[in-house]
Amino acid sequence: MRDLIERAVSDLRNSRYAVVLTGAGMSTESGIRDFRGPKGIWTTDKAAEAKAYERYELFLRDPASYWEEMLGKKGTHGAFYNELRKAKPNAGHRALSELEELGVMKCVITQNIDGLHPKAGSRNVIEYHGSIRKLRCPSCGSRCGFEEVSLERLPPSCNCGGVLKYDVVHFGEPIPLDVMEKAEKEAMECDLMLICGTSAVVYPFANLPMVAKLGRKSSTTIIEVNAEPTPLTNEGISDYLIQGKTGEILPEIAEEVRKSRPERD
Repeated sequence: MRDLIERAVSDLRNSRYAVVLTGAGMSTESGIRDFRGPKGIWTTDKAAEAKAYERYELFLRDPASYWEEMLGKKGTHGAFYNELRKAKPNAGHRALSELEELGVMKCVITQNIDGLHPKAGSRNVIEYHGSIRKLRCPSCGSRCGFEEVSLERLPPSCNCGGVLKYDVVHFGEPIPLDVMEKAEKEAMECDLMLICGTSAVVYPFANLPMVAKLGRKSSTTIIEVNAEPTPLTNEGISDYLIQGKTGEILPEIAEEVRKSRPERD
């Protein structure tokens, strides 16, 4: 593994525009269970998975009931979101923030809705599937914080007259166009993509490595840091896999990148 870490450090140092994709495995070391792993939330509770597939339809059909569920007034999903809010960034999140501070990592594109990348200090973050820390209006596309809206009367309304929902993208809901365009632009721009803690099976997010590969005249280096091989590994899309925990491997990479940078006066 040491040779692969040194290879990743060299590739990162020589990159012009590096971006990172992260998934649920990035946050497991913060105490947040993943969804599809061997002990994942949906692996062990198929009823919860089925409910998740119905959530967007519930918003469209009965937004007041949607909000009662999301706020924990009925069902258990509100309790799950409350647990997410208590989570703290782990060493992997902090390492990516450090790589951005060092000028190496230009953008984080994450599937995670937990908001831990901004919490860790990363500034240029695209939350591909939204965030539990924001509200979004599907009608006009605007976003706002919870402190800007009263939840005493459900469902809450946007200034445009539309109904607000969590910024989180539910199953069956389109990825917001502005988010998709930003993510694809970053993928096409990068000459190195670091992929951390994602099973790479949820589309269209899982298509971003191919966008990176096909979007440049010169080749894009794709590095995986994952607990297990993924379709990207098996299909030869990634150049190499560093197998292990993101919270252990990424700090090593960040430390070596920092040590290898020339001293400044």
